Amino acid sequence: MGQFVDLTSADGFTVPAWVATPEGTPRGAVVVLQEIFGVNSHIRSVAERWAAQGYAAVAPAMFARVKPDVELGYSAQDMEDGIALKAQAEALPGAGVLPDIQAAIEHAAQLGGGKVGIVGFCWGGLLAWRAACELQGLSAALCYYGGGMTMGDEVKRQPRCPVLAHFGRRDHFITLDSVEAFGRAHPEVEIHLYDADHGFNCDQRGSYEATAAATAAERSQDFFARHLR
Repeated sequence: MGQFVDLTSADGFTVPAWVATPEGTPRGAVVVLQEIFGVNSHIRSVAERWAAQGYAAVAPAMFARVKPDVELGYSAQDMEDGIALKAQAEALPGAGVLPDIQAAIEHAAQLGGGKVGIVGFCWGGLLAWRAACELQGLSAALCYYGGGMTMGDEVKRQPRCPVLAHFGRRDHFITLDSVEAFGRAHPEVEIHLYDADHGFNCDQRGSYEATAAATAAERSQDFFARHLR
C-alpha cells in the first residue's frame, strides 16, 4: 500500500504525491497523472496496479498549486468542480504544473533505479503529452483520452520519447476527426481507438468499458515493458 510524500519542485514549491513501490527490486518507474478529479481512489489504484507490475509509481497532485487535498468523485458537481480547478491550473503563469511533473519524474527515477515512463488520463493525458515533449528523463509516455492534445498548438509539439495514445470512438469530448488529424501529424505516435466513450478506463465512472480497458491495459503494459527495460 502506498502513501503520500512531499516532493520539491525546482521553484521550491512542495507538491504531494502518492507513491507506491513494488516488492523486491523495481523494474523501472511510472509517473501517474490524474484526471480532473485529483489524486483520488481511482488514481491511487492505478499507481498500485503499476507497482504490482513491478514499477515504482509516483502520482503527483496536479491541483496542489491552486487547491490542496483535492479528491473528487464522478458526480455532476464533481465534474463541475474539476473543470473549474483545471481552468485555474491551466491559467498558472510560466510553466504551470510542469515543474511538479518534473519533480515526480526525478523522484520516480530515484525510486525505480532505471528508466521512467509516464501515464495520464483525461487532463493527465494532455499533461503526459506535454511532458513527453517538454520534460527531461522520460523513456516512454502513455496518454489515455488526453483532452486537448489533438487540438490547436498542442499538435505542434514534438515528443522526445515514444508515445502511445488511447482514444474512444464515442468520446464526446475528443472528436474522431481530431484524433485522425493528430495521427496524420504524428505518424511516430502509436494510436489505438476503442469502441468506448471518454473515461473508459475508470471503473468508478459510468463510461467504464471493461473490454476496452483490459485491451488498453495489455497494450500499455507491453509498451512500457519494451521501452522501460
